[in-house]
Amino acid sequence: MLTIRALSKTYEGPRRRIVLQNVDLEIGAGEYVAVMGESGIGKSTLLNLLAGLDRPDSGRVTLEGQDLAQLPDDALTRLRRSHMGFVFQAFHVLPYLSVFQNVELPLRLLRTDLREAVGRVERMLNAVGLADRAGSMPRELSGGELQRVAIARALVHRPKLLLADEPTGNLDPENAGQVLELLREQVKGSGAAGILVTHSRAAARTADRVLVLGPEGLREAVLKE
Repeated sequence: MLTIRALSKTYEGPRRRIVLQNVDLEIGAGEYVAVMGESGIGKSTLLNLLAGLDRPDSGRVTLEGQDLAQLPDDALTRLRRSHMGFVFQAFHVLPYLSVFQNVELPLRLLRTDLREAVGRVERMLNAVGLADRAGSMPRELSGGELQRVAIARALVHRPKLLLADEPTGNLDPENAGQVLELLREQVKGSGAAGILVTHSRAAARTADRVLVLGPEGLREAVLKE
């Protein structure tokens, strides 16, 4: 599903900084991987490269056989819209849209048939336990509910790749645990390749594999209890 080969990125300037060097990774459909690492090591840069928001200096990111570096900007935009889902620490739920409308937004952008879109949104809201909140506005929801809206929105268009960046950073432990369980469940159920970037060892333990990003790239890690 997702293949990364010899990925490198350097930021030029008064102080030249090598952020990523020779990063390799393969993730299959339905596989959920956690990426950990010290602050400033390049986790956000890695996500930006995987999303096609930034271009690598060398190496390749291939999603379902498509080399992102070979695609022009408009094609990358279409690929992100149709094949990727994003969940962030800041929920990025639009305050002027209802829960239903927020989740429906990716399908509107893809011009999905209205009847199919409604069915998908309803099923997705049911899956994340928000069927009874479809008509609510974001200001009426708790932090945990807002993150569930974000997860539903990220997965409603059935993306091939889900990128989650510290999705529980703004949640209390109880809500964080529920969101992590839901995120894993939805990634596995949808068959997406899922990447969770986190500082939390508890969050990382919910993944199938835990990788640590360092100066030499990614390495497998085993987290002790």
